[in-house]
Amino acid sequence: MKVTYYLEVLSSWCTWVEPTWAELKTRYAARGVSFEWKIALMSPGDFPASRAQCDWFYQRSGGTVMHSPFKLNSGWFEAERKGVYHAPNLVAEAAKDFGFSGDEIRLALAHAAVREGQKVGDLATAVAVADKAGGKKISAKKLRARAESAAVLARVESSTAEFLAHQISQRPAFVLTSAIGDKAVFSGLVRIEPLVATIEAMLADTAAYAAHAAHYSKPPT
Repeated sequence: MKVTYYLEVLSSWCTWVEPTWAELKTRYAARGVSFEWKIALMSPGDFPASRAQCDWFYQRSGGTVMHSPFKLNSGWFEAERKGVYHAPNLVAEAAKDFGFSGDEIRLALAHAAVREGQKVGDLATAVAVADKAGGKKISAKKLRARAESAAVLARVESSTAEFLAHQISQRPAFVLTSAIGDKAVFSGLVRIEPLVATIEAMLADTAAYAAHAAHYSKPPT
């Protein structure tokens, strides 16, 4: 079974779902479930139009919905970018090519932006954050070159297209697929309960198919 998580580094809802993502991996990695994250870029119109609007969204998501003990920092917002913030996503994707396919780099970028207010929409800033998070194991020069490459942009555009092909628009999104061809899609949910219930059901069905195959011959033709 596989769980694919579609995210945007600067999405506040992706920040709120990270504990759920970590808990799912803790619970199910040892049970044969594989986990992968992919970038699903937000379009310019998905971003706040002003810093004040961003703070309003943060109050709603973090305060009213999630009851978070801390408020997110809108300092990353730059009106002149007009909603184009590819840099942190491209850097997170590029870091995979240097052995960082886990969560550490993208989480560091998200933390720098929405907790510290760093302007990671600037490529140099995003690379510096990733370089530090990687323990200087990545050459900042090589990471930047990779983040600016056509290959990395193509991967990010491809994963964004995959996300949109599911006819969903909200991040975080989770696509659950099993060995027997079942698929479940969640878009915009951050709480763990529906994901756990679905994973358990899919694992149970897969195990039942395996048990049947062990006791009976192939289906008649």
